[in-house]
Amino acid sequence: MGKKKIQSQSEQEALKEKEVQESAQKKVSASQEARIKKVEKGKVFIHSTYNNTIITISDNRGDILAWASAGALGFKGPKKATPYAASKIVETLIEKIRKIGLKDIEIFVKGIGSGREAAIRALATHGLNILAIKDVTPIPHNGCRPRKVRRV
Repeated sequence: MGKKKIQSQSEQEALKEKEVQESAQKKVSASQEARIKKVEKGKVFIHSTYNNTIITISDNRGDILAWASAGALGFKGPKKATPYAASKIVETLIEKIRKIGLKDIEIFVKGIGSGREAAIRALATHGLNILAIKDVTPIPHNGCRPRKVRRV
C-alpha cells in the first residue's frame, strides 16, 4: 500500500466551492417554484361512501393537484365517514393547494355517505368560488339479473 496524498485547500478555493454549492441550491429551489403551476380553475371530486370520504382536486385537464382521505388523516373505523372528518379533509386540502392559487371550482359528488354536504359546505367557507355542483352517483338502469326463485 502506498501513502495517501492529502490535498489542502486554500481559503479562496473553499469560498469558491461554497458559492458554487449555494448557487446550485438556489437553482434547485427556483426550479421547484417553477414546477408549481398556477391554476385558476379546477375540479373537485368528492367520493363519499358509508366507510370513508375521499376528496381529489384536479385542474381542468384532469391532472391531480392534491388529494386527501379520512383514513389518510388518521380517522379509524366508523369515524371516517362522518361530516367532521369531511371538513377536516377539506382543511388539509386547502393547505396543500394554497400555493397553486385555485379560485374557481366545479364539484362532482359521488356516493351516498354522510360527508357529502359537509365537504361542500367546508369548500364554500374556505373562500373558493363554486361554479357548479354535479351529482355523478352511478344509478343502475335495471341492474343485475335477479337470483332464481328458491324451491323448497
